[in-house]
Amino acid sequence: MDANQSPHILIVEDDARLATLTREYLEGNGFQISIEGDGARAVERIDRENPDLIILDVMLPGEDGLSICRKVKMEKDIPILMLTARTDDMDQVVGLEMGADDYVAKPVRPRVLLARVRALLRRSEVQPVTADSNEPQSSRLEFGDLVIDSAMREAWLKGESIDLTSAEFDLLWLLASSAGRVLTREEIFTALRGIEYDGQDRSIDVRVSRIRPKVGDDPMHPRRIKTVRSKGYLFVKEV
Repeated sequence: MDANQSPHILIVEDDARLATLTREYLEGNGFQISIEGDGARAVERIDRENPDLIILDVMLPGEDGLSICRKVKMEKDIPILMLTARTDDMDQVVGLEMGADDYVAKPVRPRVLLARVRALLRRSEVQPVTADSNEPQSSRLEFGDLVIDSAMREAWLKGESIDLTSAEFDLLWLLASSAGRVLTREEIFTALRGIEYDGQDRSIDVRVSRIRPKVGDDPMHPRRIKTVRSKGYLFVKEV
């Protein structure tokens, strides 16, 4: 994205009324908006337009949003905000497993959507926020055979590059940069999303479960990223 241009957002949504209302609201807040209503055409259009962010509905004609998300994330690191049914928790979990960066439940509340969009765009442009942003941080952290570099936004295990989504890297860096200290879900949620934790969101837990095997942790008996019951997560300095 050119520094002098407004971010371009592609809305993939077959509900024409919702898509139009969303476009008008986001355009009123300074964004460039395109709309695609057919899932079968979405991936080709994303390849062609290369938007800065995608708002992607789960239920679409032609091809569902989960499949589109998986295909896009295999090739690109474009932030994806999924729209899910409020009562369908499984959509949210599977969407995160497919690589989605965040989700908003329908019916969509405009201010919530705007806050999530801005947070995702900030995350894709600047260094991830740490729990204590006043403390100076090294751009590279090393924990034995695990190396994490925030400047390069990459991590390596035993010299091999780890395949992490943008959201997974941000969470890993946040935990690792606070190694030895328990981070509550509230702290993690606020640091990564810029909004308060509602007590129901499972995205942090899903991402931790995906990160663990990637950093050499045993998902059933984790030693590097520990769950602290009723509190949050602890990244262990020495395993």
